[in-house]
Amino acid sequence: MSSENIGIGRSGSSRLTVLILTKDEELHISRCIKSVKAIADRVCVVDSGSNDETVAIAKALGAEVWEKSWVNYASQFNWALRRIADPGTWVLRLDADEVVSAELAREVGIHLGSLSRAVCGVRVRRRMAFLGRPIRYGGVFPIRVTRLFRWGHGWCEKRWMDEHIVVEGDVVEFRGELLDDNRKSLTWWIEKHNAYASREVVDILGREHGFLREDMASGIQFRDPARTKRWMKERVYLRLPVGARAFLYFAYRYVLRFGFLDGQKGAAFHFFQGFWYRYLVDMKLLEVKWCMRSQGMEPEHAIRHVLGIDVYAAP
Repeated sequence: MSSENIGIGRSGSSRLTVLILTKDEELHISRCIKSVKAIADRVCVVDSGSNDETVAIAKALGAEVWEKSWVNYASQFNWALRRIADPGTWVLRLDADEVVSAELAREVGIHLGSLSRAVCGVRVRRRMAFLGRPIRYGGVFPIRVTRLFRWGHGWCEKRWMDEHIVVEGDVVEFRGELLDDNRKSLTWWIEKHNAYASREVVDILGREHGFLREDMASGIQFRDPARTKRWMKERVYLRLPVGARAFLYFAYRYVLRFGFLDGQKGAAFHFFQGFWYRYLVDMKLLEVKWCMRSQGMEPEHAIRHVLGIDVYAAP
């Protein structure tokens, strides 16, 4: 069954709102919206100052477009949730460079309306392609993420990085997948992960020094795979020696979990995402700590001085 036909038979009690955050996504936004067109009753795009045709394309495809200056993902997403204000709808969190597979769209079309009222969230599988190459090895994908939830029963954790959807209620799992297939250049990818590394340092120092206690306390469900991954990261990975842990993680993925079978582009992905990015986080973390010691700064002030981030900017 093609994705164009899957909306047939979906009950009125299972309205679906798709929420997409964008900035300069003209390369992806049409593909993204078209992948949910048959199952979405409403597509809401929150744009943070695109300089390309993102907004025009989204509007031409029938999406509602709202504009809001960017602070971080959590503040942007939760602001949009409040604006949706529809207790009868399910919300699908979707990145602009992601595509809903035909199988997942079919499951949503068939099963969403028949879920028990106790079920407030749906977990799906997510895969990634890098430079057009699907990543199959390294123990990384597919990951299971909560992306669908009843409005009013879910929100995005208030974190600067590695934020997840928190759901009040039972969560079930669909077998269909999301594919993250970003078609932008490697230069863009490097710049994006440079920014991610700074945001991750904010989270690490916030947990160590307690200046983001309120934002970090929301947590995710006990049985959510993201909780296990976060526990391993915070209780195991971050306790390993700075710098060396990045190399150990890369060796685990590339050798022990057969990442080398992903080919040349896969090797680049595992190196950049499994070693370079993790080492960059460590070095930025040390840079902020050096600033704290040498200039006697509090972590919040050192973060602003070194990374240019105001940790209290998010509402």
